[in-house]
Amino acid sequence: MKETNPFLFASDHKRYHTWNYHLRNTFGHKVFKVALDGGFDCPNRDGTVAHGGCTFCSAAGSGDFAGNRAEDLITQFNDIKSKMHNKWKNGKYMAYFQAFTNTHAPLAELKEKYETLLNLEGVVGLSIGTRPDCLPDDVVDYLAELNERTYLWVELGLQTVHERTALLINRAHDYECYVEGVNKLRARGIRVCSHIINGLPLEDYDMMMKTAHEVAKLDVQGIKIHLLHLLKKTPMVKQYEKGQLEFLAFDDYINLVCDQLEVLPPEMVVHRLTGDGPINLMIGPMWSVDKWSVLNAIDDELKKRNSYQGRLFERKEVKA
Repeated sequence: MKETNPFLFASDHKRYHTWNYHLRNTFGHKVFKVALDGGFDCPNRDGTVAHGGCTFCSAAGSGDFAGNRAEDLITQFNDIKSKMHNKWKNGKYMAYFQAFTNTHAPLAELKEKYETLLNLEGVVGLSIGTRPDCLPDDVVDYLAELNERTYLWVELGLQTVHERTALLINRAHDYECYVEGVNKLRARGIRVCSHIINGLPLEDYDMMMKTAHEVAKLDVQGIKIHLLHLLKKTPMVKQYEKGQLEFLAFDDYINLVCDQLEVLPPEMVVHRLTGDGPINLMIGPMWSVDKWSVLNAIDDELKKRNSYQGRLFERKEVKA
């Protein structure tokens, strides 16, 4: 196996292909991701495919740090943008439709909301979080048109490739549906980011590594690796009380993520490597709220191993 240059991302001082590195190389300057709540629902909550939502999902639809749902999109955007500029003086913006399922609405409504953000000064692209079972043909046609005139990512929640776990978390679609969703987007040249979660109920190390291996085989351009964090008032609390969920230890998580990075394609953009939630809602693991300690520990472990993203990735040869 031909080795990848371990210092491919040295300009970002990382041994993996970071989102920040990717955006700077793409645009030549800092780009902020502005997380928004577009006011959408989820087919896993409103009865379209199921009720109750995924068991780990909060009342904010996994948008706990997104904009205020009670405010219009422009107000949300300006509020979050101003907070980001407290840390970074200059930059452009990607509008991130994060909360709930952001293609679960009539096409006319999607167009109105997406175009509202694209018309704002400094917005260079969109990132749209959704489900693979919410990609009707007319929406994909529109996304393909958007992809021709702006910088677009579609983020799909996979979480796990294991059907037993999918049932436990009430995901309400199978892995085949996920692969079909990816293929539908990629047939139109649309970038896809896969979300996976480490630490789901009854999953062990081998199962979590299997998910990473399967994502590595897919035609996806990005990945978000989340740590499962348990929040108050989510359905998963009952599973925790039944003993179906055990929080990952800090060191175990660090080693697992490094193992997963090693098997991913080196060109796959790593949008996220951990997950945290509002501290007032957190049940555990409490170490997850210190995000920078987690990220620094991942960096340190990769250096200790003298390893990097893609070190163990084996690309299949395409026969002529």
